[in-house]
Amino acid sequence: MHQKPTAHRIDPQTGDMSGATGVYEKRLADLRELYADQDAFTRAVKTESDRIVYRVFDTQPQQKSGDLIFGATFMMPGRIGDEFFMTRGHIHARANRPETYYGESGSGVMQMESPEGETQLIEISTRVLVYVPPMWIHRSINVGDSPLVMSFCYPSDAGQDYDIIARSGGMAKRIIAADDGWTAVDNLSYRPRSAEDIARVHATAN
Repeated sequence: MHQKPTAHRIDPQTGDMSGATGVYEKRLADLRELYADQDAFTRAVKTESDRIVYRVFDTQPQQKSGDLIFGATFMMPGRIGDEFFMTRGHIHARANRPETYYGESGSGVMQMESPEGETQLIEISTRVLVYVPPMWIHRSINVGDSPLVMSFCYPSDAGQDYDIIARSGGMAKRIIAADDGWTAVDNLSYRPRSAEDIARVHATAN
């Protein structure tokens, strides 16, 4: 039987999406090891461990392939040391699956990195759509003073690989506060991926 068409309303202030079939939250205590200043992180967790950093609403269709997962992300403003609040980030488990993000409100940066270590940074704001091509690791960062809300869409068989970032000690750049808003600096903990690691990513493209 054919699936029924649906319509979904996204609140641009809260990210709430009508008809969502799933929702998950990441709190500050869940995001250990993301930030360079671990002393600042430890201090923040002592007083705000349950603080919600981001919340994701999504709808996952019945079909495993040939369909789309879509939803909305709500991310609070904030910093740990000089670094802004961010998502964990991922590459798709089937790495040749793309994704789109559309700015509903707020201002952020989509941080993207190829398996080989090339970095691309694109600002996202209201009515800006960012296309994340296949084979790119990606992470969202709220660089503003208000919540960042984005809607997203990607193939239903894409999956996520979160560990690719952890295995390299983070992404190659860190996004930190600057006088004119934000800037990117080298991540001193970053470890370039080996040829074998890169080959494994490309082998998932099927």
